[in-house]
Amino acid sequence: MAEIGVRESKMTVSVKKKVQTVLATGFFILLSFLVVFPFIISFIASFRPGRDLIRNGLALNLDFSTMSLHNYEYLFTGDHSYFVWFKNSILITFISVFLTLIVCYFVAYGLAMYKFKLNNLLFFLVIATMMVPFEILMLPLYQEIIDLHLTDTYAGVILPGICSASTIFFFRQYLQGLPKELLDSGRIDGATEFGIAFKIIMPITKPAFAAMGILCAMGSWNNMLWPMLVFRSASHFTLPIGLNGLLTPYDNNYNLLIAGSMFAILPVFIVFLCFQKYFIEGMSAGAVKG
Repeated sequence: MAEIGVRESKMTVSVKKKVQTVLATGFFILLSFLVVFPFIISFIASFRPGRDLIRNGLALNLDFSTMSLHNYEYLFTGDHSYFVWFKNSILITFISVFLTLIVCYFVAYGLAMYKFKLNNLLFFLVIATMMVPFEILMLPLYQEIIDLHLTDTYAGVILPGICSASTIFFFRQYLQGLPKELLDSGRIDGATEFGIAFKIIMPITKPAFAAMGILCAMGSWNNMLWPMLVFRSASHFTLPIGLNGLLTPYDNNYNLLIAGSMFAILPVFIVFLCFQKYFIEGMSAGAVKG
């Protein structure tokens, strides 16, 4: 009788686990659909004429008689500067991500690997900046850019954001999980402090670099408010500014706007696919280390 009871309890536990697995799978499938659904609608709308979008709005309507590649043809050949905006966005994003990762890595490295009197205070000040909304810092930063004569330059857009508090926090938490004996072994082998940071610690933090690189790239690629304040020449506009300029009181190019937006997703999507493995590893490691 005891064995039968044990078997029944095991079967009950097994059934509960299967039910929980089915419910969890169904929930995440539904959640994934809710996330992907707007992209599906936008992708379909990018093949529809502008008058149809103004008349019916965004809808899941597969009317192949009205769908064509005209929007994308006009996007690539029309009398606008889409590829100039695209080039500017890629240039600013690449430089911003590179400088942000390097600067934040070394700041976090100093806070995580060395112990000194003001260590905790400096880290607290870094975290405190995360509590200040950008809208409060926007005017002082803009005045600083004017005083440094960096308006309408790439440097004026890139420099204020290269020291990100969230990126420093993530790197510090990741680095704190690494054994400090790595530094001692490097010193014994005759490596300099910069050599230890570059040749020993940095290769170990590849997942953290990948995770933060993707997040920083997304933030820079989609940034619109600050570049709009700094840039004055149309030749310097990025994609968000240029696409936003397509909507005017006299000419609402919704078809071109949606087609340009869908094409603008590709770079970030490709970067994520290339570094997906490191991204997941870096985010999960950063969540448990430290």
